[in-house]
Amino acid sequence: MALVLRVDGDRWRAHLKDVRDRHPGLVPVAKGNGYGFGLARLARKTEWLELDTVAVGTYEEIPEIQQRYAGSLLVLTPWRPFNPAPDNPRVIHTVGRLEDLRALAARDGERPRVVLERMTSMRRHGFSGPDLREAARIVLRDGGVRLEGVALHLPLAKTSHLSEVERLMNDVVGAGIGSGPGTGDLPGGRTIWISHVTEMELELLSRKYPDFRFRPRIGTSLWLGDRGALSVRATVLDAHPVDRGDTYGYRGRSAPRPGTILVVSGGTSHGIGLEAPTGDATIRARAASIARGGLDAAGLVRSPYTVDGKQRLFAEPPHMQASMLFLPAGTIVPAVGDEIDCRVRFTATDFDRVEIS
Repeated sequence: MALVLRVDGDRWRAHLKDVRDRHPGLVPVAKGNGYGFGLARLARKTEWLELDTVAVGTYEEIPEIQQRYAGSLLVLTPWRPFNPAPDNPRVIHTVGRLEDLRALAARDGERPRVVLERMTSMRRHGFSGPDLREAARIVLRDGGVRLEGVALHLPLAKTSHLSEVERLMNDVVGAGIGSGPGTGDLPGGRTIWISHVTEMELELLSRKYPDFRFRPRIGTSLWLGDRGALSVRATVLDAHPVDRGDTYGYRGRSAPRPGTILVVSGGTSHGIGLEAPTGDATIRARAASIARGGLDAAGLVRSPYTVDGKQRLFAEPPHMQASMLFLPAGTIVPAVGDEIDCRVRFTATDFDRVEIS
């Protein structure tokens, strides 16, 4: 009676190896709910892939990862003085403000490892061009940190990132980071930790900047890149025939026509029915949102569950651990104990079990 993620193990593992082999310097991202697999499992898989660094989202995620993985831990959330940052030589801190860099460099103990994040068109975290140059001077002058490179967190886009990366790389070189032998050079900066670029873009960047090593940070297309290897299954818990006007559920709703109320595993505690904005700005997507809003107002919202070849409607909002679906008369009703398909957003779903063959 669970919501289960089933994984074709051979196919999934082959996909992981293929992504690793096609992306030299790969840094897997293991954060949040572990893309549905859980952080512990992704830590073990990173060890199995024999990769030297894993990227975590926050400092709070480090304990679960470091127990199962022996390499370096790159924290994507920028360090702040109020962060519970461990004094751990395996941790690489991301820094994007001059005051944070100074504060981190002034801490007692071993020199912390840092990457300097350059602000991209995302405008989320990072140094401006002038501040990156000042950060490089602080690192060179004070020596309070060990420079591990520069981070570029690019937005998701349908167009090429090359022109933006080239503009940002001008700032990196202009700051004297990894610019070659000589006074003012910071060799540790020759690593560029980069997100959301394609294979072709990585190849072109590596050719254009041969003195730098580009390390792609990859999460979704690594862990979830072969959706054919993954299936989500829910269990049918009960089935109740209803006539038009029959009431059901917590809110005493009325059946709009004859059919069946199907009770299935999976609810809000799993993330079922909790939808994050997609960010799709097309007219078609907006129209679909309006249509969904109309369905919601009428008490009819499409669920992620598929029964008899069709994605079915919720009979009412999902409960904590189960959902009620409405099947119109004529639908083939599965038996109690049968499993049905469920289409979910993996990064927002907590499964009861993950079964890997």
